[in-house]
Order: sequence, then structure tokens, then C-alpha cells
Amino acid sequence: MKIRIITAGVGVAVALSAGGLAISSIWSKEPVPPGLAAATTWSPPQLPPPTSIETETPQFAQPRTDHARPLQPMPRLEVAIVDTLLPTIEPPLANWSREIATGETLDTVLEEAGLSATDRAEVALALGAEYDLRRLRPGYSVTVISTMDGSPRSVALYVEHGVRIEAIFGEELATQVVTPDPEFITLAGEAVIDSSLFAALEEADMPARFAVDLAQMLGGTIDFRREMSGGESLRLLWREARIGEDRIGSPELTFASLEIAGALYEVVWPENGSGQATIYLDGAVLRVFAQPVEGARLSSVFGRRTHPVYGNVRMHTGVDFAAARGTPVQATAPGRVSFIGWRGGYGRVVEIAHGSDTMTRYAHLNAVPEGMEQGQRVAAGDVIGRVGATGTATGPNLHYEVLVDGRPTDPLSDDRLAEAAENETDDTAALLRLAEARALLNENLGSEIAETTTERL
Repeated sequence: MKIRIITAGVGVAVALSAGGLAISSIWSKEPVPPGLAAATTWSPPQLPPPTSIETETPQFAQPRTDHARPLQPMPRLEVAIVDTLLPTIEPPLANWSREIATGETLDTVLEEAGLSATDRAEVALALGAEYDLRRLRPGYSVTVISTMDGSPRSVALYVEHGVRIEAIFGEELATQVVTPDPEFITLAGEAVIDSSLFAALEEADMPARFAVDLAQMLGGTIDFRREMSGGESLRLLWREARIGEDRIGSPELTFASLEIAGALYEVVWPENGSGQATIYLDGAVLRVFAQPVEGARLSSVFGRRTHPVYGNVRMHTGVDFAAARGTPVQATAPGRVSFIGWRGGYGRVVEIAHGSDTMTRYAHLNAVPEGMEQGQRVAAGDVIGRVGATGTATGPNLHYEVLVDGRPTDPLSDDRLAEAAENETDDTAALLRLAEARALLNENLGSEIAETTTERL
């Protein structure tokens, strides 16, 4: 039943569609209205063709190909890896320095510099191992270098002759002594003696201490009080050691020329440090003399005097030379060592025999050369001991005696030692040294340095 109903519905639908088509075909055969037909035939008017405009075509520069370089590839950047450690950055340091004043000690100065008691004690031990701190003088200086927190890095003590003793803080406290090399210069000067050697030297701005050297060297040959009447001409040549503008140590005479009553006395000191000097009279060798202590001060002469220890008047059987402890003592003439040892108030003594009748004695010695023996032969200028204060002495000095047949004589006037030295002197070499000294004196007297730098010491 249902199938029939569906089939009937389909048939009706088909019939209706066919009917609609038939009606449509009938309507399409009727004529179109004139107005509508005209509208269907309208078209827009034709546009005029475009007008062409003449323009210049821009010209672009063509790349030159004759010298064209090929493109180079970009260099390849390479990063080098350097195995270098970065520098260590040192902490900033503080520098403190000042001179030692009168009455001050090293500890006082270091305390002012901010060092702790422990550091001050270590510094004193380190510096004291290289320098006797009891010898500190006003004018010496101390420099302390430390970190900003006060920890010391180094402490330097500047003493005489430009010497620096330095304590360096590290893993262990180390000490070093720095001694600068001085420059030696030669100076010359002239003086006229009107009253005394000292006054003449001072007036001429020459070292007045040279009067002692001249008196010691020429005292046995010239009577300065009786033979000099005034107006005598004195010319000197000497050497000084300097570090920068500072003079180091004492000046050393190398040549002296003294004219008295028409006689010309000249003295040439050697440069080899032997201390053996040659005295000339009118150009001929007069005598040879070696100073027992080079550059020392003559502190006591031969003759009766008040004893500096016992206070009574006694005969002084020699001459005394004041010098620093340890200063070399030299034989004044060739001979043989006859005694080494102790003799009561003389302390440690060395005695040298010069022939059968003359003997020299060197007393108050601090030490004698290792290996020196009795019977050993020595030459003038050989070191036979060191200045000391052994026996009865008020301080370091050399007591020097000359004994002839066992009797003491004035060491500055006796000619026997000169005779002993002259026997070993080569006159040809001595005269050559005199000619060289004269030429050097004349050269320096005419030079600018002799005129501008002869300053009083």
C-alpha cells in the first residue's frame, strides 16, 4: 500500500514539470517590446587611442670589465687562544722616610713609622746583623715601604758613604747591603803660607786636614816653625770619591809641592793604596816613607805629656794616630816580623826589625792578618794589623814607635827608616812618578774643575 502511494506521488510530480515546460515555450515565442530591444543593442562609445610622449631613457653607468677585480672571499676570522696569565695587581704601597735626629734610636723612628713592636724587633735584628746600630748618627735616614693596612714590605737604613742596609719582608725576613760605586775626581789648588799651614789651606778653600799629612810626611825634614818665614808657595793635587754631589770618605793627597827658601820639596803618594810615599828635594829622591795608617789624624806626638788614663806626666815614646776600629795598619819600611803578641798596656802588638839596630812597634791592634808569622819578611806598605783599642787606650788608635838600639826616637824625625826604604827604591821609577805628578798638577791647575770645585770639606 505504501509503495503504491509513493509511485502515484512521483507520477504527479513528473506531470507537473512537463506542464511547466510547455507553458514556458509558448511565452518565449511572443515578440519583444521595441524599447527593450533598443536597450539590448546599446554599447559605450569607443575611446580615442593614447597619445605617446617622447622621454629620455636614463643611462646607467656600466661597470668596467677590463680592470674588474674578482671578488675576494671574506677572510676567515680565527680566534687565537693565548695561554697567558693575567698580571697580578699589586696593592698600593705607602712610602715613609725621614732622617734620624739627635738622641733618637732606630726603634723610636720605626715606631713613628707605624711598625708594630714585633716588626720593629725583627727589623732591628736584621739590620743589626749587618751594621752596628750603636753607630747611628744624626743625619742617617730610614725609609719604610708598607701596604695600606700597615704591613711592612721593606725597611732601609741609609748610613755613611751612601751605603744602604735593607730588611725585606717576604716568606722570610732577608737583609741586603747595597754599596754604590763612587766616582773619583782629581782636584788641584794653590796657597801662599803667611802664618801656618792650616790658615793657608783654609784661606785657599782646600781641605785643612792636609796640614796633618804634610806635617807627618815632611816633619822630619823641615822645621815648619823655624824655616818658614812667610810667602812660601804650596801646590796640592788630591782625589775625592763622590756619589752624585756628595763627597764620600776623606780626600787623599796624591802630590804636594812646597818651596822654602829656594829649595823645592815634593811628595808623591802612590795610587795603589800602599801608603808608601816618596819625598824629593830639587827633583832628586830624598827619602821614602810609608804612613802607618793612611789618612789618620795625628792625635799625640812624641815627648812628655799628661797621660790620658793615669793623669800623670809621662814620656810618650811614640806617636798616636786616631782612626776607626779596623782601619788597616801598614809597615812603614821593609823588614822582618820580630814579634806578634801581647805586651801589657800596649795590648796586641806587632814589631818589625829593620836591620840590626832599628825596630818599629805597632800597638793597641785589634787584629793581625791571618797567617802572618814571626820571621816573615814584609815590604813598606804591607798590612800588618788593624786599628783597635786593646791594652790601655781611651779609644781606637794606633800607637807607633821607632826604637834605635832599644831606645825610642821621634818617628817623624828619624832617618833610619828612610835609609832602609831607599835601599829598595828604584830611582828611575820614582823620577818617572814625579814627572807624571807634575804634569797632572799643571793640567788640573789650568782646568775649570780646579777653579770651581775645590770646596772646603
